[in-house]
Amino acid sequence: MNETRNVAQQRPGGDSRRVGTVVCALFLMVGNLATGYLAMLAYAAQPRGPWDSETAAHSGIAAGLALALAFVTALLTWVFVKAEWLRRVWFAIPALLALSVLLRLTLLSPEL
Repeated sequence: MNETRNVAQQRPGGDSRRVGTVVCALFLMVGNLATGYLAMLAYAAQPRGPWDSETAAHSGIAAGLALALAFVTALLTWVFVKAEWLRRVWFAIPALLALSVLLRLTLLSPEL
């Protein structure tokens, strides 16, 4: 009986836990939306011809920023999951975004 009482005392109450979950989820959603927007910009940039090297460079910059932001978002997700405010399924979003950006930087890069 004492063990269950100790476990109940170690964890925060239901309301503060829900508030923490909502705040973390909103924070990660903003980060994931920003990453998705940068990834979309990287995919939307198509050079008009062999002379248009700036568009290819801008696509690489947007993809690099998206990859860095996906890494930061994944680290924040790890912190929030470790604190038990979110579930591990939240790792899927930054992982998929990072995979799509890596594909844009390597196999699907714009050709001149």
